[in-house]
Amino acid sequence: MLWIIGEQNIWIFIILTLIGGGGAAFLAGRGLAMKWRPVWMPILAMLPLTMGLRFLHFALFGEELASLHYFLVDFVILLAFCMLGYRMTIARKMVRQYPWQYEATGLLDWKTKG
Repeated sequence: MLWIIGEQNIWIFIILTLIGGGGAAFLAGRGLAMKWRPVWMPILAMLPLTMGLRFLHFALFGEELASLHYFLVDFVILLAFCMLGYRMTIARKMVRQYPWQYEATGLLDWKTKG
């Protein structure tokens, strides 16, 4: 597993990528959903966030900066957090703004009443 994420220390990955980067990505997804942005925008929004996260890995812990493998791993993880925040917010907004038409079917989904 460590060769996939590319960290010498799993705690660096957990704290920096999952908690720090994942939290920022989740909030970015929520912000995009609050403004009713299209679903392709989180993909574009995660590119600069991933570049910043890779720079932090490089500057703080001496990891590779220009590695496509590690960039893609971080991008996929950040995109997953971003899409989670995006989908949760869209589902909540659909049910709250259109209560006569939709009802919640879970944390990430809604359905038409009737």
